[in-house]
Formats: sequence, structure tokens, C-alpha cells
Amino acid sequence: MNSSIIHGDICYSSDKNTLVTREGGYLVCVDGICKGIFDTIPEAYSHLEVHDYSGMLVMPGMVDLHIHAPQYAYRGLGMDRELLDWLNTYAFPEESKYSDLSYADKAYTIFTDAIKRSATTRLVVFGTLHREATELLMDKLEESGVVSFVGKVNMDRNSPDNLREASAEASLADTERFIKETQHKYKNTAPIITPRFTPSCSDELMRGLGELSRKYGVRVQSHLSENPGEVAWVKELCPWAENYGEAYNRFGLFGKPEKTVMAHCVYSDDNEIKRMKENSVFIAHCPASNTNVASGIAPMRKYLDLDMNLGLGSDVAGGHSESMFTAMVDALQVSRLYWRLVDQSQKPLNVTEVFYLATKGGGAFFGKVGSFEEGYECDAVILDDSLLPHPQKLTLQERLERAIYLDGDVKAMKAKVCRGKVIVRS
Repeated sequence: MNSSIIHGDICYSSDKNTLVTREGGYLVCVDGICKGIFDTIPEAYSHLEVHDYSGMLVMPGMVDLHIHAPQYAYRGLGMDRELLDWLNTYAFPEESKYSDLSYADKAYTIFTDAIKRSATTRLVVFGTLHREATELLMDKLEESGVVSFVGKVNMDRNSPDNLREASAEASLADTERFIKETQHKYKNTAPIITPRFTPSCSDELMRGLGELSRKYGVRVQSHLSENPGEVAWVKELCPWAENYGEAYNRFGLFGKPEKTVMAHCVYSDDNEIKRMKENSVFIAHCPASNTNVASGIAPMRKYLDLDMNLGLGSDVAGGHSESMFTAMVDALQVSRLYWRLVDQSQKPLNVTEVFYLATKGGGAFFGKVGSFEEGYECDAVILDDSLLPHPQKLTLQERLERAIYLDGDVKAMKAKVCRGKVIVRS
């Protein structure tokens, strides 16, 4: 079983306002579950193997609530275009290539290798509408050791001919087959229902996806209120909906009955926010893509003050990097711009808050994940921040802040642990 002790300088969030630090602490993990942080090893656990990372930062694994695996191949391109133009010029042509399993195999190998090397231990992933390629992606993510929800995308309207399913009926049949073939196949990987967004899915398809979610108990992911042009388009397509969120909620795809994560929520109105709060919808804040494709800045201070379910998403390839350290820095920076340029009553986010979003906040979508509190699943990242020289002794919080800003997962990651099992050791 995945039982051991990790020794090092420990940092984790107990809530959005509290960063807990313990220099030279011992994190006890039994059967993949945290049993506590101790100053010395308790006698009851003295038989466990000790992984000694003295002087290194030990933090919970990062959680990416929104990433597009097939877009990884072209990240960093087309950042001068807005969302809908960017989708038509880059995303859709690239995703159409995944009908070729040999291409999918090569591209998804590159993607999963990058995730394995990153500080991400949990992720919620968009595939493409191609069922076989998406199942191949799930195979690779399972082999990597990380924990993931993976979606076969649904698209039956307003899409290119080579990236549009034949009908709502065909899309639903393929999705049900996808769920049946994958729901109980893996230890660490599970399917998630994935309407790309309202413009690409007919009402018939959305209704059927809601029925599949209820029938099989499968969670949901999609996009919400990302871009002004997109929001206006949804209003034209769904005149019956009081807001974008209602275009999901009417069909049971908005947090009830199954957990739902919606990416972006840059332009959510008060009624939409109220329904998200009532339905416990998770918001995946994706600051890099919101700036790269000129969508805007999500009002994260407002969402935090309302105690919404919140996490971060890299949103590759709207976002240019899979690094959740980069996502944390982006979240800090755009919140300062929001405060300075939009609303000075909304104070900027701080390091404690964005660290919470990247760990315990997003981790809640998976359950008791993203913290070292007793009873939480033991995901951890160990950073050798001695590789980041500093002129004087820093506090653990200062060391953590510095590692975040200097993208510590790339430069100094020593090991990564998921459910108590070491999956990367450099």
C-alpha cells in the first residue's frame, strides 16, 4: 500500500485565508491518506519508510481544473486573436487531426509526459469529440499516475464539417458508449460529460447529456461567460434563457445533480452567480487564456468573498503553459489589474489565496484533496528551493512565494507524490 513518511519544510492551506507552515515536519501517509503533521515520528508509524527531503519545500500537489489536452501541440500560437476567431483558426483545425489515432498517440504522449513532469497531480481535461482518441488519452493519463477526469467533447452544431458530430442522437450514443467503456476501467481516471459550450451543442444534445449525467452519475465540465461575443451569441441561440448559465441549468448540466466545473465566468451576472452558488458549481479561473485571447478579467475577489467553489485552470492552449505555478502568478497579476483599472473596492488576491485556489480550492472537486489535513488524500510536490539562491534566511511563506513566482515546478521539483505513491523522482 502507499504508506510512508515525508520529512521536510511543509506548507499547506487549511482555508482560503490560512497558510499552515511547519519547518522540519513529518507528514505521515497511510494507504494514501494523510494522518497528520508531526514534529517527531509517532511510535505508531515508526515502521514506515521515511523519504527525507530536509530543507526542501513540501506542498500539496497542484490541481488544474481546466485544460485541453489536444491543444497542447500548438500552445503559444494565435494570441493576437479573440476567442471565437482563435477557435476557428487554431483550435478546431488542430482538434480535427485527432481522428487519426497515430497522430493522437504521438500528441497525447507529449502531453502526458509534460503533465507528469509538472507539479500537477489532479486535472480536469477536455479531449476531442473522437471517442477512440479520448480513450487513448485516458490510457496514457492512467499510466502517468496522476488523477484525472477526461471528457469526450460534444459538438453537433456551429462547428466545421470535419469537427461536427452527425446528429445529437449520434453524439449521445457515442457518449454513452464512452461512459460505459471507461467509467469502471481505471483506478485514477474517470469520464466527465463535456458539452464544448452552448453554441456547439443543440438543445436536443444538451437535454440528452443531462439525462446521461443523471443515469450514470457522471460529472460535467464546460465553458461559461468567457467572452462578450460568446455571451451575445448564446443569447441569440437561447432566447429563452435569462443568462448563459440557464442554458446549462435547464438540462441538468449546472451542478445538480452531479458536480460541475465551469471555466472562466468572466461576465457572469448576479443571477448567474446566484445560481452557481445555489448549485455548488465550481469556477475554474483561467487568467492566462482570459488575457491571451482578450476575454477580460474574472472578478475573483467577488467570488472569494461569496465563498464560491473556486480553483485555477491552465486552459492550455488559450493559456500558454501547463504550469500551475504560472497560473498562480497570472491570477495574482490580473487581480491587481482588476483592482487598479476596473474596481478599486475589489482588493487584489494574495499569495495565500492563490495557493489555496491551486490546491485545496480546486481539489474539492475531487473530494478531500489539496491539503495535508488529516483525512485528505496524500498528493505532494517537493521542491528543492535551495536551487533558488537568496541573500538571507527566509520564512517558509517567503520561500513558497518565491518558488511560485520563479516557476519552481520546472526548476526545482525533486519528487511528486499522488495518493501516497511517488510517481516522479528526479
